[in-house]
Amino acid sequence: MTYYSKNVIDKAKEMDLLTYLRIYEPYELVRVSHNVYSTKTHDSLKISNGMWMWWSRGIGGKSAVDYLVKVRGMTFIEAISLIAKDENTLSKQCRKPQYKTKRKLILPPRADNNDIAVEYLKQRGINEDVISYFIEREMIYQSSPMNNIVFVGFDEKGVPKYAGMRGTDEYRYISDAYGSDKRFPFRLVNKNNTNIHIFEGAIDLLSYATLLYERGSDFKSQNLFSLSGVYQPSKKMNNVRLPNSLSKALDDNPQIKTVYLHLDNDTTGRKAAEVISELLKDKYTVETDFVSVGKDVNDYLCSLKNLSNKIRREV
Repeated sequence: MTYYSKNVIDKAKEMDLLTYLRIYEPYELVRVSHNVYSTKTHDSLKISNGMWMWWSRGIGGKSAVDYLVKVRGMTFIEAISLIAKDENTLSKQCRKPQYKTKRKLILPPRADNNDIAVEYLKQRGINEDVISYFIEREMIYQSSPMNNIVFVGFDEKGVPKYAGMRGTDEYRYISDAYGSDKRFPFRLVNKNNTNIHIFEGAIDLLSYATLLYERGSDFKSQNLFSLSGVYQPSKKMNNVRLPNSLSKALDDNPQIKTVYLHLDNDTTGRKAAEVISELLKDKYTVETDFVSVGKDVNDYLCSLKNLSNKIRREV
């Protein structure tokens, strides 16, 4: 077995995929846009700002070693051997690349239709009219070829800045698209409303919109914001900060007077609500609204619609 020193291995692990392809497989490189590349073999594999994502398989990484192992199927030693075969080239090229901290969002490719995404959301109890509203505004779509649901967040100019993905099959794939900025989550904004409703995820936001719609209220008149994931505050109170998405939402909407927290009814959700309430109590009225049935707003919605536990587990 060939032996490589720790120094050589460390240098090989530093090589990013774009550098590797330029040196060893330039024929594989396909330029997609100014700073985004793909490969001839896998057109759904995108490379940008030192990262790569193989959208059709839902896997990604940073280094060339990651690519060789996860995509090419090599062992770790085989990948190191390929990259380190020319130590002179390795020494010159394997310096950690300096990328701009501002990353460009790479949206997953769109499917020809949204049929699977719509059916998935309907099985979760979401009203079809509510779904259509968000699809028409390109805030929800179905990705290709994995058929994930994509929840898009836009900035004030209407430019996509965030995309959260959720699988529609039994694997329950959940991830954020590369370059996502959680300061611009999946949300509805109404500058004339002095209330803001906060949810952990997009499904709960849509569930609350459904509850309003089916009770005859206008969900479009509300401020509905997703935190794009679970908020777990620091154990030390002096280090605690608001989630970036909530902090920006409040800064951008000075008309807000009341904050409604619709977080999960579990230990993590209750602790998060307690911390957020403490941080906001001097400036806002804060109301915690935990569901009376199930763990979250979608559980509550499904219980009202008599959707069985079996169906909810499957979707």
